[in-house]
Amino acid sequence: MRPTLLFVYNADSGLFNTVTDIAHKILSPQTYSCNLCALTHGHFKVREDWVRFLETLDADSEFLHRDEFHAHYGLADIALPAIFRKTPEGLQSCIEADTLRNCASLDELKSLLVSRLTPN
Repeated sequence: MRPTLLFVYNADSGLFNTVTDIAHKILSPQTYSCNLCALTHGHFKVREDWVRFLETLDADSEFLHRDEFHAHYGLADIALPAIFRKTPEGLQSCIEADTLRNCASLDELKSLLVSRLTPN
């Protein structure tokens, strides 16, 4: 059975929030609070390179915004953005918020994700 990765953005869902996030990324990218969004999305849509990369992984992918994550899992004290591995026991941290914030490029994020998915 393929593992499932849960990508959680540090941004809320909805049209107003999306428009606000787009403006923030354009006008003040250095203060934008979701590095996962900044790395994997351009101003208006997901980066094709990211989509192709996810298709190569031996894992399924799910995506939630912060408000959806809190509503579904009730874990409001988890720092976001973050990537989790879903297990029968619950969520297992794969890449924490601090690590995501320090990723400087999409290639760095992809390498990190591959390293975390590769068994030791």
